[in-house]
Amino acid sequence: MRADHLSSTLSALADPTRRAILARLALGETSVAELARPFDMSGPAISKHLKVLEAAGLISRSRDAQRRPCRLNAAPLGEVAAWLERYRVFWDASFDRLDDYLRQVQGNGGPHGERQ
Repeated sequence: MRADHLSSTLSALADPTRRAILARLALGETSVAELARPFDMSGPAISKHLKVLEAAGLISRSRDAQRRPCRLNAAPLGEVAAWLERYRVFWDASFDRLDDYLRQVQGNGGPHGERQ
């Protein structure tokens, strides 16, 4: 994944309103009006959020007569997950070291082998 594409995806995900919009779209296609309903903001403000999501490739919009349906494009989310997966190795190793340390402490009664 190109770094600039990853940056635009992560930037789009940084806003809680945009994450809520994506969560709604994960349930299925819906109209812009329906997406705007739960938010206390103007139509132009919702439109700006949708433009950011669309620019990041996270949603697509179309026109169906008067209706403006939006749908989720989850591919960029998969790319973010793949990028994050590389760091799982670090966390797994850190947790393994913590497990080893805790076993040592429990077995010896303390970090220096003292019994309590």
